[in-house]
Amino acid sequence: MTNTLLLYDIQEQQTVEQTVLPALTAHGPTPLPYHINDIADIHPESNIITYLSDEQLIELITGILGKACTLTLLPHPRMKEARMGYGVADSLDQALEDINDAKNAVCADLLLCNGRPVVNKIVFGNSLSLMAGSVSKNSILSFLEKMIAVFRGGKMLVPRTFTITTEDKSPLTTAAIGLISVLHGKTSYLTGRLVSRSDMNTGRMHVLILSPKSIIQLLRYYFNSLASGSSLKRLPSFIGHIKAKSVRIESSAPIDFSQDNSLMSADSIELEVYNNAFQVVPGRFLVADEQAGEPAEIYRVNKLPKGETYLRELSTKPLSWVYHASTEEFKDLFMVLRENAKVKSPYLTLMVLSTLLAALGLFSNSSPVIIGAMILAPLMSPIISLSMGVLRQERQLIASSVKTIGLGLLLSYCAAILITLFTPLHSLNAEITARIRPNLLDLGVAIVSGIAGAYAHAREEVAKTLAGVAIAVALVPPLAVSGIGIGWGDGDVFMGALLLFFTNLTGIVLAAAFTFMLLGFSPFHLARKGLIASLLVVVLISFPLGYGFADIVRERNITRSLENYRVGEIVIKDVAVVRGNMPLLISIKLVAKDPINSEDLEKVKQAIQRRIKQDVQLEIVVSMRR
Repeated sequence: MTNTLLLYDIQEQQTVEQTVLPALTAHGPTPLPYHINDIADIHPESNIITYLSDEQLIELITGILGKACTLTLLPHPRMKEARMGYGVADSLDQALEDINDAKNAVCADLLLCNGRPVVNKIVFGNSLSLMAGSVSKNSILSFLEKMIAVFRGGKMLVPRTFTITTEDKSPLTTAAIGLISVLHGKTSYLTGRLVSRSDMNTGRMHVLILSPKSIIQLLRYYFNSLASGSSLKRLPSFIGHIKAKSVRIESSAPIDFSQDNSLMSADSIELEVYNNAFQVVPGRFLVADEQAGEPAEIYRVNKLPKGETYLRELSTKPLSWVYHASTEEFKDLFMVLRENAKVKSPYLTLMVLSTLLAALGLFSNSSPVIIGAMILAPLMSPIISLSMGVLRQERQLIASSVKTIGLGLLLSYCAAILITLFTPLHSLNAEITARIRPNLLDLGVAIVSGIAGAYAHAREEVAKTLAGVAIAVALVPPLAVSGIGIGWGDGDVFMGALLLFFTNLTGIVLAAAFTFMLLGFSPFHLARKGLIASLLVVVLISFPLGYGFADIVRERNITRSLENYRVGEIVIKDVAVVRGNMPLLISIKLVAKDPINSEDLEKVKQAIQRRIKQDVQLEIVVSMRR
């Protein structure tokens, strides 16, 4: 029968004698004070219970590699890293209970860093204690220091270029604020969320590469992580994940790193997995499979920064609060926006067709037809190009966008006027009326749509949502209504719809420009002039919109005040304020048991005027209730 050894720190002998040995009577361990020179005398296949510090345990593991020993760990006061790495309970009493209740040991791999055993994790560079655990001897102080550094401008968060090589992949050169390497995903808060499905006996390690584009992105992920305790179904876009047998990490300068909370430095890092290093009795917080888990390798690095020019840009300055687009990203977007700002025959054709379709939908009072015209209209693209020109003071882009928008407006007016002259309809319906009295709510729609439009242009993967943005902001229907107003010779219809169009235009330009700035396509000092000019225009337009919004609020208050209001035995129903009339015209339905005469109608009118405190005209429908 194999003897069981209890290796303990001589400084903790009193605890061992008073607490540990009495609790392990059933195992009958032979207590031995730990000394590094005695490790060579340990027999192969020994059962070893340890009450050692992290440093002592690492020395022990180094000495017993290849001896097929079985390890059971007790939580020594200075065994913080191994306690997390092997899921050992913080309480000594709980850990002793776990040992007595344990059924079988499981086979465990070992992660080696330049030949030295890793019992928990390795943190390279500025990975932030708030993300990956401490890299100093005092985790709380480290956390506070790094948070202060972040709020002072991220001076400690300077991305660094790393070259990462695995067995069967070409070397990957990328920029990152840091890397984290673990054997399995249950060693820290970050890895527990990102590498949840992993075990200590897969023959593979995990390397997480942290490459956020801004401090805001980093902190947003961190605080979202606090709000959600479950593991993530997919990696955040700024984190790469490599699962491999061995990994080599190199950089142009010595790499500072923390191995199990001990600060070190090396010119290059060799990480490898020692397969089936020993048997281990896992703690209560580490559920380990008795058989090896999924050995498949992972190489998710597509979204990490690449390219010599881009990497040089990233590694020469601290991580900024707001992401600044790379040269490649800016070049790609600018090419698209310049192309969208050009006058092309498909654009002009679609402007005419969408306006004709919108006018027909307006005359027929058909919402589906109008929505079809919104989808068909191509006007959103040159407006987004105009917003970038305004943001960066690109005169050529501004001129090209204005020219394209202007020609589109001219053709739209011609099409709307022409179809109005040939249509024998001259009455305001619900669809037309809805577009001649804009208010602040319409400006809100334009601003949100501008944000969505800019984001969709900047992010290729969401460009398919542009149709939805076009529907939301409805650029062409106001143009069609304005043209109808000209065809009718109705100045109120023309001006009201034109105001709605310019509300949409200015709101989109301001919001899209601001969004492009936040996405990193222009520094604030360059964007300031264009943003201020756009804001001033929006403020000027907001004054008439404010009056329109006040009218809506007043009408809603009147409707709410009069609905179901009783005048004697008469009940007022279906209250609606008819816009554009002085004195105020209100449409109502009167419900009564007995016939209503002229005297009753006058009483109702007087009661309504007293209630809303102004003169009114009434359109009345009488209904009898029997």
